[in-house]
Amino acid sequence: MRDRGTPIDNRILLVHDDSSVADDLEGRLTASGYAVVGTASSGSEAVALAARARPDVVLLNLVPDGPSAAEEIRRRWPIPVVYLAADEAALRSTGLTGPFGYVVEPYEDRELRMNIEMALVTETVRTQARELEDRFFAVSIDLLCCLDFNGYFKRLNPAWERTVGFTRAELMAKPFIEFVHPEDRERTLNQNRTVRSGGQALGFENRYLCKDGSYKWFLWNAAPDAEQGMIYSVARDITERKRAEEERERMVNELRAALAEVKTLQAILPICSYCKKIRDDENYWQTVEAYISRHTNATFSHGICPACYSKEVEPQFDRIRDD
Repeated sequence: MRDRGTPIDNRILLVHDDSSVADDLEGRLTASGYAVVGTASSGSEAVALAARARPDVVLLNLVPDGPSAAEEIRRRWPIPVVYLAADEAALRSTGLTGPFGYVVEPYEDRELRMNIEMALVTETVRTQARELEDRFFAVSIDLLCCLDFNGYFKRLNPAWERTVGFTRAELMAKPFIEFVHPEDRERTLNQNRTVRSGGQALGFENRYLCKDGSYKWFLWNAAPDAEQGMIYSVARDITERKRAEEERERMVNELRAALAEVKTLQAILPICSYCKKIRDDENYWQTVEAYISRHTNATFSHGICPACYSKEVEPQFDRIRDD
């Protein structure tokens, strides 16, 4: 492994297990205006050199540990990797054509330059997209998150910390379901299974634990990315709306009770203390028999109650006998 010192713009790291090919490529790249910051003959050497030199592009031949090295480089740094291959069919069969292209022997200068420049442009666009995404995550009022299919948050925006009080590290350290209100967990897990199976969560509501022990209501929209094994979600804090709905429901129930009481009062019939006639809704006084016959289907028959018999009828019989 040879380190070329301080890198400059358009710095290239060469990874090739044939030193003669590597020397030839280095000379041609230098003649084209690129700075070759080093060469490596294995993937592990390439990762170590990339850590020190931080090249702008890696040209990587299919050395035995090349694919894993490319993955490691991409995971750690925003460095595009362009593959070098002796045979295009063999490269395609490995699935390693990659997002930044490839060059097939005899590595024509024009193709090398074109793929290097395209890789640089592609990485610039990707970097700008990531920066835009990061800014969107940072300033969003809503709660944004990426949840893996194992039930752990993988990314959260700062709105989570402002809303629930837990740090993002605390939220990502436990399965998400542990932060859901116990009464909401079963239906939340059912909804999660639906989304993981390819469905969506639209307008789903549940309660989330806050660091102070209280709970807040969230309204969720979520969709899956089966290829990445992730669920992308946006939640909105609707706690105040829920409180307003509860207050409105309480007031409606009170109003219903008040109306029921008014109807009960309206059902009280004014009756004369002396003649016992009833006043109807049109302010006319009627006998009890007439009122009830008018407002119901009842038919009256007459009889004498025991009290009236003792008080009224028996004295009359007694007077008749005495006479």
